[in-house]
Amino acid sequence: MPTGFCASFANSSALIPANAVVCPEGAPPICAPAAVIEVVVPNLLSTVAPGDASLVLRTTTLITNAWFDAIAPYSGWTGVYSSLGVLTGGDSERNIALLYASHEVLLSLMPQFADDWDGILDGFGLSPDNNVVDNSPAGVGNRAGAAVVAAREHDGMNQLGDASGSLYNLRPYADTTGYEPVNKGERLLNPRRWQPDTRTTGSGIFSTQQFVTPQWAETQPYSYSKPTLIAPFPTKSYAVRPNGVPLPAYRAQADEVLAVQAALTDRQKLLAEFFDDKIHSLGFSTLATALALGLDLRQFVQLDFLVNAAAFDTGITVWKNKRRYDAVRPFSAIAYLYPDTAITAWGGPGEGTVSDITGKEWRPYLQTANHPEYPSGSASFCRAHATATKLYLEQIAGLDPDAANDLSYWTPAIPIAGAPLTVPAGKSRIEPDVTPAAETTLGWNTWDDFSEECGISRLWAGVHFFDSIPAGQDIGEQIGTEVFNWMKARLQDTPE
Repeated sequence: MPTGFCASFANSSALIPANAVVCPEGAPPICAPAAVIEVVVPNLLSTVAPGDASLVLRTTTLITNAWFDAIAPYSGWTGVYSSLGVLTGGDSERNIALLYASHEVLLSLMPQFADDWDGILDGFGLSPDNNVVDNSPAGVGNRAGAAVVAAREHDGMNQLGDASGSLYNLRPYADTTGYEPVNKGERLLNPRRWQPDTRTTGSGIFSTQQFVTPQWAETQPYSYSKPTLIAPFPTKSYAVRPNGVPLPAYRAQADEVLAVQAALTDRQKLLAEFFDDKIHSLGFSTLATALALGLDLRQFVQLDFLVNAAAFDTGITVWKNKRRYDAVRPFSAIAYLYPDTAITAWGGPGEGTVSDITGKEWRPYLQTANHPEYPSGSASFCRAHATATKLYLEQIAGLDPDAANDLSYWTPAIPIAGAPLTVPAGKSRIEPDVTPAAETTLGWNTWDDFSEECGISRLWAGVHFFDSIPAGQDIGEQIGTEVFNWMKARLQDTPE
């Protein structure tokens, strides 16, 4: 058995019964999905950045969907993409089924890591070559996973890169919408609209962004048919006269970003970095909840799929709005307003606040993401995640509203999930050897606090204007609730 997760618990050396896949004595009952996560995360992050939300969320949502469908016959509900009846079994059968379902989905999502996906099964004493499609736990997992693959390989995301009918040199997740930016990487033609950023490695290599997966806006959601929520018009970002003269509102929101960046605290910098990483912020918050509240395997799978589907469906609507408004990012607006004017602002890693940097030299604390500014994706994902979690804990797990909103249990003492909360002195990702000045521990009293700080961290990061944050949160709140209601109805629909 993979040992990284279970080794965090004192009695994890207990023997596993023969011919069973159960967690060792003393370990939480979620060791099988945790083992999948342990192998998936490093492989996923070798192909995308932690902040590449559309690709990270697609992966985590399809995996957790496979878990949900695989354990459904043993748990009293019907899968999303498979209806496999009612079968007798407990956590051992659930674990085997979800491991095989994971294997099927991972081979579809990231076939280049097939040896690692085989290794997950090998680690539990299961054969990767067991391709049965019967009512055994392996067969149930194979069937459930295959059904998710069949439903999602051509769901509008262009996962295989074959949407154009190409047979060779496929380009997975390539744009299918024909989106073209109005602005160029080195030339801002329209100060209202998104400009792809040009990045450099510092060694003479430069690359210009492309809008990542604009077709996410046309991908099939779980809880609704098509995106219909429209964010309010971003008036300030469009406050530029046809002749190019910026109006006061356009300048004011850019000045707000500069003022916030000039006064950043160490904690604000660390929170900006933390929430930019969707795996260690959103993903680990669910793991911490499962461990702190003692959720059983069924509850963990329900909750993990719920919050991933909530963020996934939220992202589809947010991407629709990003395409609709195609709004300018702060770095472009600031360079447009103050190209050769000295401004007071954060001067870059380790530079602190300076007063002789020009607008065209200024860069935000975090690298700007590769999609238009409005509304904020991160603010929407965190709000959807927090909303869905609170509803689940109150209405399904049976906690009272205050207890469902509590997040004070997420501390460094939580195995695995608590590790990212403590940042030693000088271990900032953006300002190594400088930030924080002293060891800093992150944490939140409530899910509401978590969601709010996640949203405002995008202003601290310098990658969003303020108005983008509540616009994203409103979408996340509504769709997080909608996905919970969709999930609750599924759990109440007893299979035949």
